[in-house]
Amino acid sequence: MAEITNVGVNISEKASLIWNVADMLRGPFKPHEYGLVILPMTVVKRFHDCLLPTHAKVLETYEKVKNLEVVDGFLTRSSGYQFYNISKYTFETLLADPENIETNFKDYLAGFSGNVQDVLSKFDFDNIIKRMVESNTLYLVIKEFNSPKGYLGPDKISAVDCGYVFEDLVRRFNESYGEEAGAHFTSRDIIYLMTDILLSDTRFNGQNITVYDMAMGTSQMLSCMEERIHALDEDATVTCFGQEFNPSTFAIAKADMMIRGGDPNNMRFGDTLSDDQFKGYKFDRIISNPPFGIDWKREQKAVEDEAKLGEGGRFAPGLPKISDGQQLFVLNGLAKLADDGKMAIVQNGSPLFSGDAGSGPSEIRRYILENDWLDAIVQLSTDQFMNTGISTYIWVLCKDKRSYRVGKVQLIDASHCFEPRRKSIGTKRNDITDKCRDLIVKAYGDFEEGIFGDKEGIYCESKIFDSVEFGYNKIVVERPTLDENGKPVLKKGKPVADANLRDTENVPLVEDIDAYFAREVLPYAPDAWIDKSKTKVGYEIPMTRYFYEYQKPEASDDILARIIGLEEEISETLKGILK
Repeated sequence: MAEITNVGVNISEKASLIWNVADMLRGPFKPHEYGLVILPMTVVKRFHDCLLPTHAKVLETYEKVKNLEVVDGFLTRSSGYQFYNISKYTFETLLADPENIETNFKDYLAGFSGNVQDVLSKFDFDNIIKRMVESNTLYLVIKEFNSPKGYLGPDKISAVDCGYVFEDLVRRFNESYGEEAGAHFTSRDIIYLMTDILLSDTRFNGQNITVYDMAMGTSQMLSCMEERIHALDEDATVTCFGQEFNPSTFAIAKADMMIRGGDPNNMRFGDTLSDDQFKGYKFDRIISNPPFGIDWKREQKAVEDEAKLGEGGRFAPGLPKISDGQQLFVLNGLAKLADDGKMAIVQNGSPLFSGDAGSGPSEIRRYILENDWLDAIVQLSTDQFMNTGISTYIWVLCKDKRSYRVGKVQLIDASHCFEPRRKSIGTKRNDITDKCRDLIVKAYGDFEEGIFGDKEGIYCESKIFDSVEFGYNKIVVERPTLDENGKPVLKKGKPVADANLRDTENVPLVEDIDAYFAREVLPYAPDAWIDKSKTKVGYEIPMTRYFYEYQKPEASDDILARIIGLEEEISETLKGILK
């Protein structure tokens, strides 16, 4: 993973200087609360420094238009941004009146435009200010942010650089806060892998690309997509859209969008599953890391009501277990994916195989595979995320596959394609470095079976399957009920099935059911038959089985020698104790 540095600005150094404001918060605030002060103050200071050169012009314009019904357009034109501030105060004048710092600072904040007010309200900043006032730290914090180390003006720090600074501060906050905060943070090594897969075969030609993240957290996936697209085509325009349910992370995302000069109205607050803010929208690229292993009881009524709409809603194919809603996000993404669009979404292992034939999870897999939308699945190593050490998978879904990928699914085992971190962050102990990412993206792009990299070191393995290979017919095999003489009991001339002898078989879709039955069942149960009225189609993707490698067991002589050696060590130890 590349270091977060740019020409003229050392991002980590700048973030460290800002984070050191925490020195004066010790005592009144606990370490995991420092970010509650530093993050909103960083946002406010960035806005302040951006607006400072046009501050006088905005005040002059406001005096001319303040009695008009609509003033926003005039003021944003004067400020040069999609936000403004009509307060007479600046950080400099705030510090000139320490006795009235609370009143004046609140007046300054109240002068911001409505979109900034929305950000600050989601930070619950009023309560944070109250705590700073009570602990006599408000003046000191404003003074620190007004020092040269706290300067965040665009003449010194570009929108991209400021986004990096902000991300670094969010990471520090997450590290101090623990695993829960990690649920809202996906590190850039994983994001860059997802972006590079999504963009690996894209031809832009200067057009506009729409990008959507349905569970955007702090919106870093969107900013990375924008960065990568512009690296590939500087003439392309990128319009980002995102939705987030957590108030503080939504505030961070919206602020970051404003910092980067995007449209903050495209960042929307609400529960994606029950309060869809983008009905009717279609997007060229979707990138997301939604929560997994989280129940959807809170959204149950809204989700079930929408499922009843059938193809008119997002959840027509089926509903997953109430204990795990991650497949609902996949369906939401597919409903919003353009006809030539592509999506990368992080999942755990459950969507690969949970649920029997006919169940909601299986029907969702069936819907995806029978429409030929599953392009690839990449298995990552364990310990890749801050808040979970389990194996995770990137699902790549495409509405318009390249001709050579039609009817095929590529599975990539990248569980050996990582490098250990020098310092873990929560449970994140492994990184997908540039070398690792290049191997995985090459495996995806080449669309060939084989090993990519060094089998003795860092490598990934690619296998390609026909989509139909993941499907099966689940058949119900019946056996007759026998009477006391061992003869089948008949009803209307047909044998009565014995429920205690009933069994099921999963017959691959590529096989004829009757031929399979004749070969695999009848030789062992000549009186059996298939109840074809109960046959169901199911789908599963057993990646572990496909990539299983037989490990030769240790030779018995070696085991015996090791046991004898241990016994001798124990015996010598006991002799020493008994002396």
